[in-house]
Amino acid sequence: MFTLIISLVITQRLVELIIARRNEISMKTKGAIEFFPEHYKYIVLIHISFFLSLLLEVSFFNKQLSTIWPAILALFLVTQAIRIWVLFSLRNYWNTKIIVLPGANIVMRGPYKFVRHPNYIIVCLEIILIPIMFQAYWTAIVFTILNAWVLSIRIPLEERALSEANTKYDEYIEHKNRFSPTFNKFTE
Repeated sequence: MFTLIISLVITQRLVELIIARRNEISMKTKGAIEFFPEHYKYIVLIHISFFLSLLLEVSFFNKQLSTIWPAILALFLVTQAIRIWVLFSLRNYWNTKIIVLPGANIVMRGPYKFVRHPNYIIVCLEIILIPIMFQAYWTAIVFTILNAWVLSIRIPLEERALSEANTKYDEYIEHKNRFSPTFNKFTE
């Protein structure tokens, strides 16, 4: 089960990198700008290290599926459905880098109607759920902390880039929380 799930998740990440690269090229041909590229290498390093740590912890310590793995797997599948919703909602704007098209409309469809950063919520949940499903608690703890650290850098940079490139973004963030759902209406 571990090999199957980890293989599917790694394959999904590789496909997402292909989508991100395609979107990056498309957006840059339209005049998009990449902001704050220096932090990206740390995100990549943390995500690669996460999978390596998970593989080592499960293999080296002979970790088995959690007794509550069906519930964890169900939650994980829900996160994947929301991840797909995020990608479809952002369309060509979705990327793993901070790439912003100046003057573009703010995306307020899909999960972005409720929170500013649904993709980061999903990543946080995955970093907890996947290791816990296989009782890899050290990986869950260490990478939850590392992910929180890198997001504490990434999110303000991303919001700053969006604010610099779109005058309506400042108004939008006044009406949407970063992570907890907001159900008020904000129109472009």
